[in-house]
Amino acid sequence: MNKIGYQVQIALRNFKPKIWRRLIVDPETSLEDFHRIIQTAMGWTNSHLHQFFKNKKFYSLPREDDWDDSYSIDYRPLKIKDLLIREKDRMVYEYDFGDGWEHDIILEKQVSLDNDLIYPICIKAVLACPPEDCGGVWGYSNLLTILGDPKHQEHEEMKEWIGEYFDPDFVDLEEINDNLKEENYGCFEFDF
Repeated sequence: MNKIGYQVQIALRNFKPKIWRRLIVDPETSLEDFHRIIQTAMGWTNSHLHQFFKNKKFYSLPREDDWDDSYSIDYRPLKIKDLLIREKDRMVYEYDFGDGWEHDIILEKQVSLDNDLIYPICIKAVLACPPEDCGGVWGYSNLLTILGDPKHQEHEEMKEWIGEYFDPDFVDLEEINDNLKEENYGCFEFDF
């Protein structure tokens, strides 16, 4: 009998067109590892703080600078299945508290895991991840407007900042899956 997995959708909130990923994950995966998986699948660089939010509770790694430790629950002992239990259950993942990148995570359905595949696996990816430190969804929208207008006074400056290879419509599903097979799911590790 095959093990049961979760098909989840991770979508950036408050941005249109929708930037999203669909993954198959093991529900036994720790929230700490799920954070790494989200970072890699979306295309973030893990250079900012993050937290999960569900039912008016925050889940994150404890920080030495937390003056109120009742604010957040240490997520290290928790697994995905502890917060996503039934189909259509959802939670929020927030990355970079300054830019406020919020992601809706929805348990779409339970699926049988194929013993011949390595999980997690991203089965669908739509649109590129916004660049780090561009000012959240408003800043990213503004950046795309500037990049789309060669006559805009900031066009050349923003083009240089973003790099010539950035394409907001392109996401490399094969690269995501290759990275997910790496140590720490391809996620860079930083100490905050």
